[in-house]
Amino acid sequence: MPAGPETDVIVVGAGPVGLMLAGELRGGGARVLVLERLAEPTTESRASVLHARTVELLHERGLLDRFGPLPDAGPGHFGGLRLDLAEAGDSAYAGQWKAPQTLVEAVLADWAQERGAEVRRGHTVTGLAEEHDRVEVTTTTPEGRQRRFGAAYVVGCDGGGSVVRRLGGFLMRGAEATKELLRADLAGVEVRERRFERHPNGVANARRGPDGVTRVMVHAFDRVPGPARTPSFAEVRRVWEHVTGEDLGGARALWLNAFDNARLQAARYRKGRLLLAGDAAHAQLPVGGQALNLGLQDAMDLGGKLARHLAQGPPGSGPDLLDSYHSVRHPVGARVLANIDAQAQLLFGGPEVDALRSVLGELLGIGAVRRHLGAMISGLDGGSPEGSRPPAPLGSSVPGDLAGPVDPAPIRQHITRRDITMGRLSGKTALVTGSSRGIGRATALRLARDGALVAVHCSSSGEAAEETVAAIEKDGGRAFAVPARLGVDGDVHELFLTLERELKERTGSTTLDILVNNAGVMGGVNPEDLTPEQFDRLFAVNAKAPYFLVQRALTNLPDGGRIINISSGLTRVANPQEVAYAMTKGAIDQLTLHFAKHLGPRGITVNSVGPGITNNGAPVFDDPEAVAAMAGYSVFNRVGEARDVADVVAFLASDDSRWITGSYLDASGGTLLGG
Repeated sequence: MPAGPETDVIVVGAGPVGLMLAGELRGGGARVLVLERLAEPTTESRASVLHARTVELLHERGLLDRFGPLPDAGPGHFGGLRLDLAEAGDSAYAGQWKAPQTLVEAVLADWAQERGAEVRRGHTVTGLAEEHDRVEVTTTTPEGRQRRFGAAYVVGCDGGGSVVRRLGGFLMRGAEATKELLRADLAGVEVRERRFERHPNGVANARRGPDGVTRVMVHAFDRVPGPARTPSFAEVRRVWEHVTGEDLGGARALWLNAFDNARLQAARYRKGRLLLAGDAAHAQLPVGGQALNLGLQDAMDLGGKLARHLAQGPPGSGPDLLDSYHSVRHPVGARVLANIDAQAQLLFGGPEVDALRSVLGELLGIGAVRRHLGAMISGLDGGSPEGSRPPAPLGSSVPGDLAGPVDPAPIRQHITRRDITMGRLSGKTALVTGSSRGIGRATALRLARDGALVAVHCSSSGEAAEETVAAIEKDGGRAFAVPARLGVDGDVHELFLTLERELKERTGSTTLDILVNNAGVMGGVNPEDLTPEQFDRLFAVNAKAPYFLVQRALTNLPDGGRIINISSGLTRVANPQEVAYAMTKGAIDQLTLHFAKHLGPRGITVNSVGPGITNNGAPVFDDPEAVAAMAGYSVFNRVGEARDVADVVAFLASDDSRWITGSYLDASGGTLLGG
């Protein structure tokens, strides 16, 4: 078997995402080989619109002129409810613009090959073998011969059925399909145009293009998804008649397609020398063209980072830079998938969603709601990438000095929501120590739900921290893990090195608005049995680390910031087995008192929260008798839940608590009120 050429990166898939990535990599000096199973470019245009953020990024690369005038695609929608994307935000390209996938592929193919990318068609990838310094890719040619190609990295841009994802063993998480939709491009038929028209048996959509071809889409409420397939025209005709009562007889099918509402995302976008981008990394319902735009922006983020990593250029171009592709793009993908899932329910749910559609329709009468949803769909709910240039008006020519190679600096997709969001912590950043479980986890979830970007700290269980991050992202929030063991030399320094790097990557600054000192260890030892080593460990984690975390955070906290320290009801109620633990929490209360006075001139509030008996998932809370006994300490006759404390922390983190500082808030459920 002949050996193929050596190269830096093999991109599998010559669709828009793969070609975008190839051009980006070449702009950074990397050698690129693109392998595509199709012998010729596709003539199908499954996606047909570009959104504002994508157009901005194409402009930055001097690519916009190549597309020619982009026609206005008209107002968009959210779940079938009219939403004018021109209201989305402060962009010269606000709205949505017609750009068939065939045009996008042709433009990007020319651009990538002009830059020196090699594209080989008719190669079907059949094998991957990762070695310590390279990846061997095996393909089958149209003649049935096998070829091998070697590269430092392989990126799967090969769509929903990604071979790279399958052969690389990437784990996909999310929800399998519950709804199926049929789609067809038809010639020789007159069908009344309609936009997500609801009928007793389903939903129908029809739109006639300027070429006379009508695209129909139909969903029947009583159909369940089956295996991936291409439907027959007879099947589309039958379902269309079942839903609309109309006959498509006499039409000629130019293209047929079935798709579903599966919502799946790769757990990691990078696995060693293998990476994923576009639909290879995430599967979603194709609503409003978001999948294409999301994939192109994946490629734009990855290209510069991978090129810099390969060039071993300036500081910050090592493995951490490459890993930042996942840490930046995975939350963006999760957020897009969440809004698409919400739209799928509104679009294709039965009568059970009618009331929800009615309420949302009323909310869309509010400008802030329209701007929020429009910015989310358009990709404008994030900050500008590093090195952005002011966009030219759509249709104007790009100056010559913008037409050359783009600086290979990574494109940073900041995902800080703008003020148009309605969470009271929108735009804020928070660090919650010990947030992989219990009160810390509940606090991280609550702060993220209120709009904050949350750093999820863990001392030991990185997997648990990632689970917390995944839970936040699934709920539409933003978070990242910060592993650092507390109570050891250099603990605070290590934690802040990671924290500041991740904040800088996501927000462009190292500002930390909210610090929650939650991490702690308990004693559970009789007073006469406590050893000096145990005593020192308790104070190192529970008192020393919070003090120096506050001290270190003072350079990151802006005026008006928030510090919340988790104390304990045991500073007020005796439990001899936890005397040393209670002493550490007493120290926390003193830290709160004195720093509150010290930081008052800066408007930074410092407060303590004192939980009582709180269900932290320990085995004792599975014992009904023990729980009943513990519940008796509270005037509400129940044990506390982690969210009870998290809600108090969220209040102290918000502007509502601006006149409270130096306080101890009893969150023990009345335990301290006495019997």
